[in-house]
Amino acid sequence: MIVAARARRLKACSSSLALTAWLVACGGSTSEPSVDATGAGAGGAGGGAASSTGSGAPATPDPALQPAVTGTCPALVDGYADFAPSGLSARSVRLWLDPAALGKGGPLVFYWHGTGSKPEEAEYGLSPTTVAEIKAMGGIVAAPKHDPNAGQFPWFHTTGTGPDNDLLLADEILACATRDAGIDVRRVHAIGMSAGGLQTTQMSYRRSGYLASVATYSGGLFGNPPHQEDANKFPAMIFHGGDSDQVVVAFKKLSEAYRDDLRETGHFAFVCDHGKGHKIPTDARTSVWQFFQAHPYGTSPSPYEAGLPAGFPSYCGL
Repeated sequence: MIVAARARRLKACSSSLALTAWLVACGGSTSEPSVDATGAGAGGAGGGAASSTGSGAPATPDPALQPAVTGTCPALVDGYADFAPSGLSARSVRLWLDPAALGKGGPLVFYWHGTGSKPEEAEYGLSPTTVAEIKAMGGIVAAPKHDPNAGQFPWFHTTGTGPDNDLLLADEILACATRDAGIDVRRVHAIGMSAGGLQTTQMSYRRSGYLASVATYSGGLFGNPPHQEDANKFPAMIFHGGDSDQVVVAFKKLSEAYRDDLRETGHFAFVCDHGKGHKIPTDARTSVWQFFQAHPYGTSPSPYEAGLPAGFPSYCGL
């Protein structure tokens, strides 16, 4: 089954090829529009894990796979903070948090923005209401600013290649947030749009040692990313905008390849085809947050195995 899944990655236009090759193979366009901070436009591009039944206390990630602080943690503020993992230049990260609520054991949600966009996209991609709820729980939303050295696209792993700089930054954020804000390591999630969705996909495999669940807006699978923790069958909520969701790459194909690979390796994953092209489906944001809350680390089987909850978008299906 796993071999078949790996083979389909190559067959379904999801190998780690240059993006220019994808223009020929998958019929994309040559530029990726951005999402502005208000969301007014189209979106820019180890050890064994314990199991949980989805009721009661969630499983705890393997401590050996939890990142440690490698640099000097900044003061955690509601605004921009600079994180500098050992050996890397400082990176600016937009944080949403309530200093008075820290220590409650809230979640940490990583948000990766699209090409041409900026960290403030997180408040649109999650919704102001969700961000406010996360803050009230003592949680943090962390949206890194892209590294200008990443190239044409904002993240080094957008197409499955490149150094781990962005992921090392995420490790440092998590380590600092765990130590200084009491973040619940069982409730660490990731989400992103377009190039940020592709980055989220890569992160889901490469940081499966600590990610509980993920959601992608017009993301999908490139190449054969390594699994940090095979035993963690993290679930994924995967959005695309149908056949017209093409900007440089065909996001429908990539999203379906991601779903298929996850399913064939024992993960719970489903697709939501909103049919609106390359956009963030704002009607689904409440459901994304509900999905994250229902899937802390190690939740297996998913409480959604028998059907999605009432109120989820009708275009989402198992």
